[in-house]
Amino acid sequence: MHAADPVALLRGSGLRVTRPRVAVIHALEQHPHAEVDRLAEVARADLGAVSTQAVYDVLRALTEAGVVRRIEPAGSPARFELRVGDNHHHVVCRSCGAIADVDCAVGARPCLDASDTQGFVIDEAEVTYWGTCPDCTQIH
Repeated sequence: MHAADPVALLRGSGLRVTRPRVAVIHALEQHPHAEVDRLAEVARADLGAVSTQAVYDVLRALTEAGVVRRIEPAGSPARFELRVGDNHHHVVCRSCGAIADVDCAVGARPCLDASDTQGFVIDEAEVTYWGTCPDCTQIH
């Protein structure tokens, strides 16, 4: 996946362009669905030094601005990705924790209709499929 130029992406979202923000966007391009520690490691390789807390702060700002999506599969630390706004879902390997994108089955938002909305106005459906990835299937 190739995001727009990080500088244009930040400016288009009303965010100040900083080296840590650009480094985190580059890290997310290379490692979609990565945990904070992995993103910090990749950002450090790019910047030379950046604290894990700074990466958390960058991710919070990017998420609030709609540049990044935070996902939280059950039993896993938060993960982050640049693919936003299309209501896609995820498949997670029960064995190794690998995560992949799955397009919405219907393609419209929400792609699933709730049997009873309980009075809520639903604007998004989030589905996590669980299974075993091809690599782990071959091992077993």
